[in-house]
Amino acid sequence: MNIVVCVKHVPDAQGDRTFEESDHTVDRDGVDGLLSELDEYAVEEALKIKEAGEGEVTVLTMGPAGAADAVKKALQMGADKGVHVSDEGIAGSDSAATSLVLAEAIKKCGEVDLVLTGMASTDGTMSVVPAMLAERLGLPQVTFASEVTLEDGSVTIRRDGDVATEIVQSQLPAVVSVTDQINEPRYPSFKGIMAAKKKPVETWSLADLGVDAGQVGLEAAWTKVLSTTKRPPRQQGLIVTDDGSGGAVLAQFLTMQKFV
Repeated sequence: MNIVVCVKHVPDAQGDRTFEESDHTVDRDGVDGLLSELDEYAVEEALKIKEAGEGEVTVLTMGPAGAADAVKKALQMGADKGVHVSDEGIAGSDSAATSLVLAEAIKKCGEVDLVLTGMASTDGTMSVVPAMLAERLGLPQVTFASEVTLEDGSVTIRRDGDVATEIVQSQLPAVVSVTDQINEPRYPSFKGIMAAKKKPVETWSLADLGVDAGQVGLEAAWTKVLSTTKRPPRQQGLIVTDDGSGGAVLAQFLTMQKFV
């Protein structure tokens, strides 16, 4: 089974994330980056499927040079090979352009039986790329999986909602996104870290994929950020000295803030 896992290199949520002053895109150079936490679940699920039978796991990402670290982490976890789409024309791409680049890269990977993704990226949290990928690839999508079962050329997922649990089945090949309820991602072992150094990683450009640079990037984005403002510094909270009227002051404060 040939499995492709789409992953993203995102700014560390624990860091001080900012925007570029020139074009109001996310500053990805001034903060440490890492493999999106939600994508680790997709990588883990692919490895579990591979270990249950025969197959190969290819990890795919797009972005600047630093995005290769996301592929590196997935290879250390146990993926077989990686693909990094790196091109200056990609900078500022929205979800539509991202899905286009990823779809063309998946096609270039050959005959793919299963495309796995996280439910969303931790920086964008839009959850739309899996559906867009499925549309561009002409494949069925089964999304937000809390459990994945493969058998007889089909994939069955369990989707846990707020009010109901759904069982959804599709024929393979298919695009499947998984939630953070599906498994517990493994930590790279020392053996895995050393083995990853010898695993192949290909770097492709837009030209390699046959994608016109005019279709991607900031200028092709459907929406643009016009301005950004830094979050104001946190101020000291209101301290009430209870002289017998503390309860009334508290009630007044909660009312003014529309908490009650």
